[in-house]
Amino acid sequence: MSGHTENQITIDAPLDLVWDMTNDIENWPQLFSEYASVEILERENSRTTFRLTMHPDENGKVWSWVSERTTDRKALTVRARRVETGPFQHMDIRWEYKQTSQGVLMHWTQDFAMKPDAPVDDDWMTDNINRNSKVQMQLIRDKIEERARRRASVSVTAD
Repeated sequence: MSGHTENQITIDAPLDLVWDMTNDIENWPQLFSEYASVEILERENSRTTFRLTMHPDENGKVWSWVSERTTDRKALTVRARRVETGPFQHMDIRWEYKQTSQGVLMHWTQDFAMKPDAPVDDDWMTDNINRNSKVQMQLIRDKIEERARRRASVSVTAD
């Protein structure tokens, strides 16, 4: 068995802004509500290895892991995977961006499998990721759209 999720949202903002904000890993704690900190471990060309640390969960446990993320600006895609897998056998993520007439469609695909001794199974994690992805995507959309509005108002007043 394995888990698979797909979630997407349209962001009414310029593609460059969406790309830049969602790939600015150092600022993820300001973009996502679930991350307490990010530590960049290594950067090589378009590949970044980093440690993500979450805010404590409802039981006070702090989850942290190392991920690797490779961006392809020309193809408007990002591939990521957990290097330190924790309760996962594997966790692979693909981000895709597409310009549409309504804005930028941001699509996340996550493929994973939980370890046999993990505290939850694939079905539970699928539901959890789907629920949380929607929340995080809406937060990201709102923050990027607000930044786009601020930039637009500044450029209008500067003219």
